[in-house]
Amino acid sequence: MTDHLLLRRVLRRRFLAPRFGTISTIAGLLLAAVASGELSAATPSAASALGIRPIQEGVDYDIVSPEVAERCTVTDIDKAGWSGWTVLSPDGMTLRRFADTNGDKKVDLWSYYKFGVEVYRDIDADFNTKADQYRWLGTGGTRWGFDKDEDGKVDSWNQISAEEVSAELVAALRESDPARFARLLITESELKSLGLGAAKTESLAAKADRAARDFAGLAKRQSAVGPQARWVQFAASTPGIVPEGTDGSTKDVIVYENAVAMYEQDKQGGQLMAGTLIKVGDAWRLVELPSVGDEGEAIAQTTGNFFTPGGSAAAMAAASGGIGEATQKLVNAMEAIDSKLAEASDEGVIASLNEQRADVIEDLIANADTPAMRDSWVRQLVDTLGLAAQSGAYPGGTARLRKISRQYGSENESIASYADYQAISSEYVIRQTPEADFAEVQKWYLESLTGFVDRYPGTPETASAYLQLALSKEFEDKEDEAIAFYKKVATAFPGTDAGEKAAGAARRLDSVGRRIELEGSTIQGKPFSLASLRGKPVVVHYWATWCEPCKQDMKLLRRLQASYQRAGLQLVGVNVDATGQSAAAFLTENPLPWVQLFEPGGLESSRLAKTLGVQTLPTMMLIDPDGKVVRHNVRAAELDEELAAMLKKK
Repeated sequence: MTDHLLLRRVLRRRFLAPRFGTISTIAGLLLAAVASGELSAATPSAASALGIRPIQEGVDYDIVSPEVAERCTVTDIDKAGWSGWTVLSPDGMTLRRFADTNGDKKVDLWSYYKFGVEVYRDIDADFNTKADQYRWLGTGGTRWGFDKDEDGKVDSWNQISAEEVSAELVAALRESDPARFARLLITESELKSLGLGAAKTESLAAKADRAARDFAGLAKRQSAVGPQARWVQFAASTPGIVPEGTDGSTKDVIVYENAVAMYEQDKQGGQLMAGTLIKVGDAWRLVELPSVGDEGEAIAQTTGNFFTPGGSAAAMAAASGGIGEATQKLVNAMEAIDSKLAEASDEGVIASLNEQRADVIEDLIANADTPAMRDSWVRQLVDTLGLAAQSGAYPGGTARLRKISRQYGSENESIASYADYQAISSEYVIRQTPEADFAEVQKWYLESLTGFVDRYPGTPETASAYLQLALSKEFEDKEDEAIAFYKKVATAFPGTDAGEKAAGAARRLDSVGRRIELEGSTIQGKPFSLASLRGKPVVVHYWATWCEPCKQDMKLLRRLQASYQRAGLQLVGVNVDATGQSAAAFLTENPLPWVQLFEPGGLESSRLAKTLGVQTLPTMMLIDPDGKVVRHNVRAAELDEELAAMLKKK
């Protein structure tokens, strides 16, 4: 009798529906054999055992030819307390090991070897016959991933080196995978654990959140890292320590500044700026969106988040043979200004330093060696001025923004649009003083956006401007006008986040009296469909951990759930945080007795937000037992009355 037939008989005799996750069919049969307790009868052939593959892709382990496999041997594991099999090569070198480590007669450890050294293992840590951890060892690296929902995909990295983070970053861009990028970012709870000062913690949290939200757009826009890109090297100066006491920090923190990931594509070298990496326990984390050079061109970053614009020079030297002396001096000048800004408290001094910083960036623009680098510095200047102006730290920032549009955008519509839109956004914030007439400010803002979309009909910022115009019509209850704006964006910008969100918003506004579809995964990774709740009233609640009104709504929703328990009221939470870790941490501290959906990307890019065009929080929808929308945007204070009226009709 062949090994496969024997194992199938064991499977049929002892198991109806074994849970093998994404392990191959042969691996499942091996699991069944071990679970049956008939190790001697079910010992597989070497060829069958060698057919089992790691759950994770890209593992570099020994694969032997069918001819060699026939000469390999399978032996029982010789280790106290363990049972299972070891596969040996003809010369006695270990190739595989499949072990039961806890004595329950079920395989819970699948090990793979390279030149006799274990390089990777799939681990079933909770002993339920499904792998939930993936660990690289020996010459395979240091990565150790956790898979909470046991779907074969890494949910978080318990351990990962800086080099491996840079390789994962290249892979995330290559595959346009926001989830893969999001799990490299530092989480809010991790930032708090570092003991950094409040201002630094807040700044880095904002950068990480923005990076998670903006990655999908970057992946779509960039063309440098293509499907054939292959990670080559990690380049950075030596890591440094941010000592305890720096800007209110309570612990030493180890960081890399301006790290570079080098890759190869079509036999051409390329590089992307990974930026700052922070060591958190046994893992390294990103804090910001990468910068991508075009067609292998060198890239530059103004300064680090802690102390090393000079680190950029080291990274660039490794990646592209160094940067010019003039540029290096300017980068050093930037560092000096940033150090002064970190210590300054006088408003006049801060404004002067921000002006000096902008002057230095303009000099860097003038010294840029390539169009891509020049474009990058101009955008850095726009971002610098916009942030400083909106925070009140540079009163002249808005006027300078408008000057940038004329100075650098005369032959580059993309730059002109980017600067003009930032200028409008900054001035809108500045005009909202306690004494301001809000109606007049809003009128100015909408008129400015209308003029903007007329000047730049096809830029990405125009899509954002149209979304703002549409949202204003929503607030005015002019839904037909809002739908017209949304449809214009959906038509003019198909395939973009803005276009998809606009299409979803038009669908939401036109949903009253209609059934809507909402499908996704819960925060635990389980599939969910709104259709499964037909026959019961439902409230869909979009929320995020940074939205305080959302948290207040949760208290009311708890009371309503109790009040309308006999009516079968169902609540569905949709979290739009940038990362699932933030939501999971909040729900651990504040458990909620209803389903919570999540997909990465944040309010701007999450598929769950885009599918119904949700732009503001909190957003709630009321759905009747027939699955039809009663209110597409109902306030918490209205829910009790709306529910009572809806159920009375039924």
